[in-house]
Amino acid sequence: MMNVFEKSIASLTGYIKLNRKKIIRFLVVSLLFVVFAIFVNNYKNIEKTEMVSTTGRTFEKAVVTEIIADNLQENEVRAGNQTVNVKLLSGDLKGHLMTATSSDGNLYGAVCKVGTKVIVIVSTAGDNSLASVYSIDREFPVYIFIAIFILILCLIGGKNGIKSALALAFTVGCIFYLFLPMIYRGVSPFLAAVIVAIITTIVTMYLIGGITVKTVSAILGTIVGVLVAGIAAYLFGKCATISGNNVSNIDTLIFVGQNTKIQISGLLFAGVIIASLGAVMDVAISIASTINEINERNPDITSKELFKSGMNVGKDMMGTMSNTLILAFTGGSLSILVINYAYNLEYMQMINSYSIGIEIMQGIAGSLGVILTVPFVSAISALFMAKKKEL
Repeated sequence: MMNVFEKSIASLTGYIKLNRKKIIRFLVVSLLFVVFAIFVNNYKNIEKTEMVSTTGRTFEKAVVTEIIADNLQENEVRAGNQTVNVKLLSGDLKGHLMTATSSDGNLYGAVCKVGTKVIVIVSTAGDNSLASVYSIDREFPVYIFIAIFILILCLIGGKNGIKSALALAFTVGCIFYLFLPMIYRGVSPFLAAVIVAIITTIVTMYLIGGITVKTVSAILGTIVGVLVAGIAAYLFGKCATISGNNVSNIDTLIFVGQNTKIQISGLLFAGVIIASLGAVMDVAISIASTINEINERNPDITSKELFKSGMNVGKDMMGTMSNTLILAFTGGSLSILVINYAYNLEYMQMINSYSIGIEIMQGIAGSLGVILTVPFVSAISALFMAKKKEL
């Protein structure tokens, strides 16, 4: 009996030795899943404060069956509303025909033709129902483009492409099911953004590189980089007296803040962390991978030389990645820039405006995060890989 027990122990020990990496990976994934599940479970089932009354109002799919009155003028310009008949394709009134109005607006309404698929707002009070066209039904094109993106990512990236798609899905899930519920419950947006950045970085890096010195170095570098970006944005805001209360849609945000626990003033700086996460992560994994490759090709290289190699590669990346962030923020505020240019605003007016100050703050803070990630990842990768050789 003892021999059987000893053989079982020996067999188990042998299995653990042969599959140590797989077991470690399984334990790490299980731990991350448990931590994520705890966070999500803590912030689920949130009862949201009703900001506006939506009683009796639903958004339903419909198809235009007839144009009753068009709004196309003789000069080929549309003005006013269209009146159309639509057949509802969803909801309690599915299959019913209704008469709806469609406004000629840039944000709401749609140019309707027979057969056009639209989203309509159905307002019901007692036995009476009214309908108005909200927009074109864009659900199918949105899903098609997402599917094309994922397909191309997987075809070109292969196994890593599939892992990247999973990491992206996890990141989106963290934003909607962790970050937003956390700040709705009153957690500091800055702290919530840091937590989400850490979790998504660990999962993304693990999926791409597994548990290696390279991955750990990239994770630590990314965390430091996004913290630098967030702190830099906060300090810039303090010095320039810019806060989250100076954004363009502040009136709506103040109303939301008054009726919820959301700390509106912290959203701006949390946004910098989330916006810079991708670029910082890219730089971190690139530097760590480069140093790891050099170390494997030349095991005799010193940690000092590894650090120099990482810095040399990082210097080439700084300019392009900084441009990436600044151009991304600039693209997001292009409408503001066009308005300022068209109205020929004076320099003193523009440079001291909140909108321009916020864009400069976001671009510079994010770029600082990218730049300072380079020496940190280079140093920690060189140090870890040198220790690995000593062991």
